[in-house]
Amino acid sequence: MPIIYLILLILPAVLIFSVPLRWKVWTAAGIVGVVAVTVCATAIGVLVEGTSLTLWQGASVAFGVEAITMDRLSALFSIIISLAAVATTIYSRGYLAHYLDQKTTTHFSLHYTALVALYVSMIGVVTAAGGFCFLFCWEAMTIASFLLIIFDADKRKTVRAALSYLVMMHIGFAALLAGFALLYSRTGEATFAALGEYMGAYAPLPLFALFVVGFGMKAGMFPMHSWLPEAHPAAPSHVSSIMSGVMIKTGIYGIVRVAWALPISFEGVAVMMPAGAVMLALGIVTGLWGIILAALQNDIKRLLAYSSMENIGIILIGIGAALIGKSNGNDTLALCGMAGALLHTINHSFFKSMLFFGAGNIYAQTHSTSCDTFGGLAKSMPVTAILFLVATVAICALPPLNGFVSEFTIYFGLLDGISSGSEVLSSACGLIGLALIGGLAVLTFSKLFGTVFLGAPRTHEVVEASEANTFSLGACAIPAAGILIVGLCPVPVFQLVAKVAAPFVPMTERGLEWFNTHAMSEAMQGVMLTAWLLVAIIVALYLLKRRAQRNRSVRSGATWGCGFTQPTPQMQYTGESFSEGLQSIASSLIKDTGVGEAVDKSEIFPSAHEFEVKHRDKVSRLMNEWWTALLAMINRRVMRLRTANISRYVSYALLFMLMVAVLSILNLI
Repeated sequence: MPIIYLILLILPAVLIFSVPLRWKVWTAAGIVGVVAVTVCATAIGVLVEGTSLTLWQGASVAFGVEAITMDRLSALFSIIISLAAVATTIYSRGYLAHYLDQKTTTHFSLHYTALVALYVSMIGVVTAAGGFCFLFCWEAMTIASFLLIIFDADKRKTVRAALSYLVMMHIGFAALLAGFALLYSRTGEATFAALGEYMGAYAPLPLFALFVVGFGMKAGMFPMHSWLPEAHPAAPSHVSSIMSGVMIKTGIYGIVRVAWALPISFEGVAVMMPAGAVMLALGIVTGLWGIILAALQNDIKRLLAYSSMENIGIILIGIGAALIGKSNGNDTLALCGMAGALLHTINHSFFKSMLFFGAGNIYAQTHSTSCDTFGGLAKSMPVTAILFLVATVAICALPPLNGFVSEFTIYFGLLDGISSGSEVLSSACGLIGLALIGGLAVLTFSKLFGTVFLGAPRTHEVVEASEANTFSLGACAIPAAGILIVGLCPVPVFQLVAKVAAPFVPMTERGLEWFNTHAMSEAMQGVMLTAWLLVAIIVALYLLKRRAQRNRSVRSGATWGCGFTQPTPQMQYTGESFSEGLQSIASSLIKDTGVGEAVDKSEIFPSAHEFEVKHRDKVSRLMNEWWTALLAMINRRVMRLRTANISRYVSYALLFMLMVAVLSILNLI
């Protein structure tokens, strides 16, 4: 099967490299579109019929039995990935237009080849049932995303971020390889189906921990998130969109797959309960760490990167709650936790894609992503401002949009865990953690939208900015439609996701139908009615405003300047001042660095100064510094072998041959 994957990767490369420059994006879009239609048609059939579909079955040299299958979980992730890939490819046409005279034709060919390869490899990851095919696609996904990140390879920080990402991903790959090797050595198979057999016969938690480390590295789970705030700002916005929107969710897919195989207990010792508690704790810490660091950032893309970490935390809270609920026989907590996690995976792919598209629109017009250089951008880019506002409301989990639906589902399960008395402490911890994350998210994105789009312009680039091109705005239609459909029609969407999550409980079709009809019907109907009521109120207020102003003249004038006779744009809130209160609380988590020259205390009449404060994550710095120091040490040791002495080089070769002979005699190789 890897041969077929290689063909699927090589053929697009040949096509993209062979066409003229202006056709490269359309060639890539055509390939992505054809694959997306095929994948989505197959996935919809699987979701509707509920039966797994085996696309290929065979054997590999390394791990024996291999298969390409699609069940409801694979189908759900395949649709998410496909929608994001189509939107990303369309958006790239508008975003990369201003690079046409800066990059070579080969550069664009490599970029679009990597974009197609990333999409195909992600589909391979969520459909591969065997270890060899899975790891092959996982590595192809890593390499493709690395090539996409280094689009601006002439910038030193871009190369550094890409290398950091590559190293961290291969640490995770090593953990996954060890996990599949252990599974194969004990069961004779390295498939996800063999996980149940292994965990029924051997201690399951060590293998579970290996997979959580490997998948958590890709998902950006604390404390393995150090690559995430570096790679996203360095990559082009459409690459950040697909990486944050769907690529990191392949880590969630892997965690869910392994979690489904966990037994409730092993030889009388609880397994699922402690695993659920760890996942819940990791979710709370990941979510809080991510949103606190996001609130302190003044770079739009870095803020959005940390926000992705926050949403991964929310998903992990749902998975942890589901494991705890199943371990105690609470079907409501188990199903709502897992369904809420999967639903938030869908929702995050929509609103985070649109937020990164908005950041790309801003960068394309102003060549900056620093919040403190903007202000009043809504006047220059009204459509981008509206789309960004919609995504902002959605990510803050406010009704009537989709973020509210998924978080409400998790809340519903946690509240049932408290009311039923089955897991009061863990459910209460999850509830408090989720509430804190939600409150800080409102603070963070109020700061982001307010400092960028509202107020007065701070620079002439903002005043001279114009609206983004048709392709950049048109690509937002796909995630915008997803945000509105899930937010305004939550009942059928939840029922669909509940069918995907039902095998985890496990719950029969009849039991699931009862649950949707009785346990969740009133709640979801209430969410839908609330959403439509809010929409009706907003529309009514708008119509009343227009009617009231129909026969009135509207005058514009200066607002009250708070006592200042000549207020300037510099007197309004900056991103730094907006989150100043939170900085004092989070001072132990961050390391501040200043860029520029601050105003000295001795300056009675200070001259013009430029000074920027950057808030660096202490854990992220630690994770980056240790491997950098390790690579430097290895490099120094290896350089000692370079003596320019030919006889010594010959002795190295003889020593290597002797070592191979000894190991062969001892049957170690």
